[in-house]
Amino acid sequence: MFKTGLVSISFRNHSAEEIIHKLTETTLEYVEWGSDVHAPFNDFKAIDSINRLSKEFGVKTSSYGTYFKVGRDNPDTFVEYTDAAKRLNTDVLRVWIGTKSSCDYTEKEKDRLYEDCIVISELAAAKRQTVCCECHPNTLTDSTESTLELMKSVNMNNFKMYWQPNQFKSVDENIINAKSIAPYTVNIHVFNWLGKERYPLIKGIEIWKKYLDQFDKTQKLLLEFMPDDSIDSLPYEAEALQKII
Repeated sequence: MFKTGLVSISFRNHSAEEIIHKLTETTLEYVEWGSDVHAPFNDFKAIDSINRLSKEFGVKTSSYGTYFKVGRDNPDTFVEYTDAAKRLNTDVLRVWIGTKSSCDYTEKEKDRLYEDCIVISELAAAKRQTVCCECHPNTLTDSTESTLELMKSVNMNNFKMYWQPNQFKSVDENIINAKSIAPYTVNIHVFNWLGKERYPLIKGIEIWKKYLDQFDKTQKLLLEFMPDDSIDSLPYEAEALQKII
């Protein structure tokens, strides 16, 4: 059975304590903590506070949502994120690959990205951690073909993927993409968007059932953003996620 959780960046304007308290009103078990607001890699006080609260309220850390961008950031500095992930008690780190669409990369630029991916994967492997690439528009992983090429080119056991639907593509296109990268997928970001419009997850249950049929149920399903950005909507979105699975 899929495990369920929340991405902390859904509530950047709320504290980690507020997020954990609201989480206890749901059946969600996990949080992916973001490195931008709630768990900066160099803020051990914030990380230790998250650990204390998580233990107190029975919440687990699914992953560390870093804002490290391969191709923009120096790969040698990734060790700081691996240290923070270890302190957060997680062995999964999320990264972005590149800063533009896959169709805008030259072969030489892609080769450089692959090299950097190998470097950060080796740094993570030293701590028995897994690096996961976010499946995101306007990055190297915005197409099925470029994502599969990335996985095969880096070819490391601890270099994996997240999946999420592309809100600018059709359901059929997203199903094909999900099926193709499912063997590499560790976590899934869950939301119900169409273009720039956000909708309650309850209206996307049948579509999401089709998406999740492509996976082997070992992944964690992490709610990302609320349709109205309100933390009070979390219990309703969590209930819809439970109906999906």
